[in-house]
Amino acid sequence: MTDTTVQTKALSRNQWWDVWDQFKTHKGAVVGGGFLLFITLAVLFGPYLWTLDPQRLDIRAKDMRPIYTLLWDSGAKVSWGHPFGTDNLGRDTMAKLMAGGQVSMAVGWVAMLLSIVMGTAIGVVAGYFKRFDGLLMRFTDLFLALPLLPLLLVIMMLFRDSLRKSFGPEMGIFILIVIGIGITSWMQTARIVRGDVLALKERDFILAARSIGTSPRHMISRHLLPNVMSPIMVSATLGLANAIITESALSFLGLGFPSDFPTWGKLLFDATDRMELYPERVIWPGICISFTVLSVNYIGDGLRDALDPRIRGR
Repeated sequence: MTDTTVQTKALSRNQWWDVWDQFKTHKGAVVGGGFLLFITLAVLFGPYLWTLDPQRLDIRAKDMRPIYTLLWDSGAKVSWGHPFGTDNLGRDTMAKLMAGGQVSMAVGWVAMLLSIVMGTAIGVVAGYFKRFDGLLMRFTDLFLALPLLPLLLVIMMLFRDSLRKSFGPEMGIFILIVIGIGITSWMQTARIVRGDVLALKERDFILAARSIGTSPRHMISRHLLPNVMSPIMVSATLGLANAIITESALSFLGLGFPSDFPTWGKLLFDATDRMELYPERVIWPGICISFTVLSVNYIGDGLRDALDPRIRGR
C-alpha cells in the first residue's frame, strides 16, 4: 500500500469523523435519530415481544381504556393484558400500532428511495447533458404545478381495483401507494441535484477529467454523483417524512389499505367516529406520525449542517 493511498484513506476517515462531530452538536438531530431508531426497532421487533394478534377479535375485552386513565378515573374499564387499551372490536391497540408502523415505515422508505432515484437521475441528466436540460426541467415544472393530493386521489381511484386483482388486496395497494408517492415527490430532488451538477461541471477536476477523454458514464458515476451525495441525503430524509404523511393522509381519507390492514393513518380514520369518548385512539397514532416526521426533519437539518463544509468545523 503506497503512502498516497494511506493518506487518502486517512483523509476520508477524518472527513467522516468531522461530519459525525458536527452532527453530534445538533441536539435535535441526535434526539431525532434516537427516536427514529427506537420507533424502527419497536415496529420491527416489538411483535416478537408483544405477541398478541392485531386482528384478533375479543368482544369481551372491547372498549378497554389505557391503564394510565386510572390516574384520573378510578372507575375506568381497563385490562392489564391491554395496557394501551382496545378498540370497539376488542383488538389490542399496542399490537395495531406496531403492525401499522411496519406498513407506514415500509411505505415511507420504499417511496422515498423511488423518489430519490428518479430525482437524482433526472437532475444529473438535465445538469450534465445540455440538450436534455430544457425538456427535463419543463417536465419537472409541469409536475410541480400539478395539485399533488388530488392527483394521488385520481391515481388511487383509477388503478386501485386492477392492482388489487393482480397482486392481492394488500400488496396491490402497497405498490400503488409507493409508486403514487414516488412519482409525485421527486421534483425538488431533481432541481437541487441539477443545480449542483451545473456548478460542478465548471470545477477544475471535472474539466481535467474531460480533457483526458473520460466518458460521460464514468464522469457521472466517479466524479459527479459522489459530490452531490450531501443534498441527496438531506432530500432523502425530507422525502421519508413526506411519504409517511402522504400515506397517512390517503389512509385517513379511506383510499389506502383495506379496513382490516392497519396503518397509522388507518387507525386515525377508524378512531374519528368515537374520538370524544376514546381520545387515546386518535392520540397514539397521531403521536407516532408526528414524532416520526419531526425526528426525520431534525435529522435532515443535522445532516445539512454536518455535510456542508462551510459550516463543518465552526
